Amino acid sequence: MRALAVLTLLALAACSAQKAPQPLETQPAAVASTAVPAHAPVILAFGDSLYAGYQLDQGLGYPPRLEAALNTAGVPARLVNAGVSGDTTAAARARLAFTLDNQPVKPALVLVGLGGNDMLRGLAPAETRANLDAILTELDRRKIPAMLTGMLAAPNMGADYAKAFNAIYPDLAKKHHAALVPFFLSAVLGKDALMLEDHIHPNAQGVEKIVAATQEQVAAALKAALP
Repeated sequence: MRALAVLTLLALAACSAQKAPQPLETQPAAVASTAVPAHAPVILAFGDSLYAGYQLDQGLGYPPRLEAALNTAGVPARLVNAGVSGDTTAAARARLAFTLDNQPVKPALVLVGLGGNDMLRGLAPAETRANLDAILTELDRRKIPAMLTGMLAAPNMGADYAKAFNAIYPDLAKKHHAALVPFFLSAVLGKDALMLEDHIHPNAQGVEKIVAATQEQVAAALKAALP
């Protein structure tokens, strides 16, 4: 069941409609539960539909709810949502420089949540590794710390594929001195009450569970990134 849930979740992530990145300050005030200090450090959420907020109202996806949780906990942060549904690591690599160059404020930290769509499409783990390595290398070049939010390969991809794919995230986190969430969806996987009706993407309550499971790690990574 766990393997099926992982594969199904990643299937819709790959098929989701494209959505343009939006700075969170454009989200409706009704969902902004905590004010963000004017000079709060910026966290860029760079990923696929799991960051983009698939089928959720604006402001209810992972980046805005993480922003609210951090500020409520006394950790000033402004999240910018650069999640694009359906993105592969190759597509994200191609848009990274443009995304970074067009930020009004240099991010203090970049969350990188990519790779699930590569796995679904059966792309070679070596390609996924190379693209993520290039993304992290560019962040290193710009002196921007990163945090990886990892994925796991569905077992039906085969033991050899899973071994190669699953090793990507801890290996690259170590290589680039990046913080790591080993499996981004661990708090919601297999829990229907936390999923949309498609039983694939997290609903608003599921997003809150993911936020609760990752908030402290993000706060620690942000603290470490600040001078």
